[in-house]
Formats: sequence, structure tokens, C-alpha cells
Amino acid sequence: MKLDRLLAITMLLLNRKRVSAKELSDRFEVSLRTIYRDVETIQFAGIPVVSYAGTSGGYEIADRYRLDRQVLSFEELGSIVIALRGIRSTLEDREIEPLLDKVGAMLGKSEHERLGETSEHLSIDINPWSRGQEDKEKLAGLRDAIRDRRIISFAYVSGDGDQTTRSCEPMKLVLKGYVWYLYGYCLLREDFRIFRLSRIRELAVTGPSFVRRELPPSGDYLRWEHRIHGNMIDLVLHFGPRSRAKAVDAFGADAIEDLPDGSFLVRASRPDEPWLYGHLLGFGADVKVLEPREAAETMRKKAEEILNLYADR
Repeated sequence: MKLDRLLAITMLLLNRKRVSAKELSDRFEVSLRTIYRDVETIQFAGIPVVSYAGTSGGYEIADRYRLDRQVLSFEELGSIVIALRGIRSTLEDREIEPLLDKVGAMLGKSEHERLGETSEHLSIDINPWSRGQEDKEKLAGLRDAIRDRRIISFAYVSGDGDQTTRSCEPMKLVLKGYVWYLYGYCLLREDFRIFRLSRIRELAVTGPSFVRRELPPSGDYLRWEHRIHGNMIDLVLHFGPRSRAKAVDAFGADAIEDLPDGSFLVRASRPDEPWLYGHLLGFGADVKVLEPREAAETMRKKAEEILNLYADR
């Protein structure tokens, strides 16, 4: 336990500018005296931990210090290689290949053979089923614009189907649930916005460099639940047996309540927005909304609208 704690403290100090003894004590649930002894042990091992006094004091490791490869196990290096290959397949980042070479240089010949066997057991591919090359080109252009702090413009389709032309100061690319999003400051709305990559068209760098704005102070500006518009509704859905796999994918196995006839119920909270009804309609006749009544009525009206499209055939 002590050895694990010493390694964890070292890793924490390598990834942080400065950490107080109190924070280390709270994090590892040991006394301050134990932390003092642990830091001394780390120093005796040859790792240059420097201590600072005062209200902003604490511990930090001397600049430019790096740990040897021996700190990483073969399994950990293998995980890094697999993750990097997944990123490379999606972003086509020119820096990924040299990085893979550097990580590979830490492995011996026999370990390279073992790594090949490990790669056969696990692969990461976050490319979409379609538009793979199109998305890669967008991602490359957006990453360049973010790096160079250049204003971009693009045509965009909102979730409600509104088509607009946007100018944006791009801040960050986010991968969420196998979907890429752009986070940036929209000059049309004069506020920070999230744009789904698949809805971006005619992307172009149109403006000069911009001064990066300060992000919202809350620190959780990308928490998706805060960006849901409208009220949450508690759904009770009745599914036919053949839709089980799709229901598990959409709501999770824990939400399913089996019924004697092979059908099942799903109870879930979702935002009362237009996309919800389109999502439920995707189950076709295999789902019926039982509650709330208003949601069931909305589903009925949308089903009638679809039926009317074919009334003259």
C-alpha cells in the first residue's frame, strides 16, 4: 500500500504545478506526518521534490524532470499504443505516427510481438459508419483554425431544422457519444455555442486571428445536461419483444421491466424536445407511449402526419 501511494504521489506531482501537503493528506486519507515521510522517501529515491512554505506553498517536482520507461508496465504501454492508433484512424494527425514510434522504441523485440497479439484482442475505431473522410477533413480544418485562432464561417442546420450561416471563434473539439462537436463563440448569437460536426457545411476560414475569450467561469460549460432546453419528462414506454436489443442500446438494460407475455416496459427521463419523438418513432410499431398522456398524444399526431403523406397512394 505504501509503495502504491508513493508512486501515486509522484505521478500527481509530475502532472501538477504544485500540491499542498493537506491536499495529499486528504486525497490519500493519511495523516500529514505520513505525507512528510512519504515525500522524504521519494526524495531519497532520487526524485527532486521541492517544498515551498507559505499559504501558496506545497510540493512540486523540479522542472524538466521525467520518469524512466520502467515506471510503465507492458500492459500500460500497450493501452497507450491502442488508444493512439484509434486517434490516428479518426484524426489523421501527423504527430501521432512519430509518437507511436517513440512509444514503440520503449519496447523490446519480444514485447513488440506480444503487442501484436494484444492488438488482436482490442481495437478502437471511432469513425462514423458514413462520412468518415468528410469528417476527417472537417476535423483537420477545425483543428488548424483552433490552433491559429482564426474565425471560421459555415452553414448550419439546427436541431429544429433552421438553416443559418454562422461565424464562429472556434475553441475546442469534443467527442461525445461517438459524435464530434465544435465548441466556440458564435458571433451571430453573441454567446458560446455547441455545434454538431455532421450539421456543419461549407466550412471556411474567413476572418483574421482573434483574441481567445475567457471561458464561462463555472468551469462546467461543456456539461451537456446544462444545455438541454425544455423540461424533462418521465416516460413509461411499452415495447414489443423484438425491439429488446434496440431498447437496451437506447435506454440501458437496467431500465427494462419484463412482462409475462414477453413484452417489457421502460421507464426513463428525457427532455421534452422534438428530437425525442423522432427517436421514439424510429422504433416503429414496436413501442407505445403510456405516460405521460401529453407525450402519447404528440406521438399520435406525428404518426397521423406520416400516414397522411401516403393517403393518396
